[in-house]
Amino acid sequence: MENQTYSWRWRLAQFLELRWWRRYLQPLNWPDYVQAKRVHWRKVLSQMELQVRPGEWVLDAGCGPAGIFTILQDQKVDAIDPLLLAYEEKLPDFRQDQFPYVHFKTQMLEHLDQEEVYDHVFCLNAINHVANLERAAGCLVLSLKPEGTLLISIDVHRFALLKFIFRMIPGDVLHPQQDDLADYVRLLEKLDLDIEKTLVLKNGWVFNYVVIKAKKRMAHQPDQVASHSGNSVKR
Repeated sequence: MENQTYSWRWRLAQFLELRWWRRYLQPLNWPDYVQAKRVHWRKVLSQMELQVRPGEWVLDAGCGPAGIFTILQDQKVDAIDPLLLAYEEKLPDFRQDQFPYVHFKTQMLEHLDQEEVYDHVFCLNAINHVANLERAAGCLVLSLKPEGTLLISIDVHRFALLKFIFRMIPGDVLHPQQDDLADYVRLLEKLDLDIEKTLVLKNGWVFNYVVIKAKKRMAHQPDQVASHSGNSVKR
């Protein structure tokens, strides 16, 4: 997965992602946008029947400029994204100090090195942006406490033929990962997660927008998970 072809595809996706954010946010009022995102995230938590209690430790992985961290004022929050510094430099209204309860870190998901720390890991609209899907997912699972919850949202392919075509050519350059729902379910189950709920939030012609809620098994095997992710884990 980490060959030269894949590397240029991921770098192109990151460049276009930043450009997309700049164009998307330019005509919007930033406080109104953040408030609308807060309403959206609360709705997602309600739909997925997930309660985040005060004081719990939470990771917002691939957080973007207005991720679910915006509604987690009562929690201990880490937020990572490889474009965080670029957001602060290029987006006129985003500032990390607007969210003093969040610890931000400019980091790829594949380089996450926390182990069994978080009660909840959120990876919303981000997992199909990563450079190495198995490694990124493995890191997210390793960072969860036993019986912790992973909530991910993704655009998943509806048709096998289009998935094949989009994998062969960059038909969707913003998303290096081109997978269907079954691909994600298999990956998560391989990484010692139990799928608790799957919900289609939006049907599309090519993709469905899906949220998956999964819980880390109590009797997990960290060494096995680490081998799936490609990471060596400090012990």
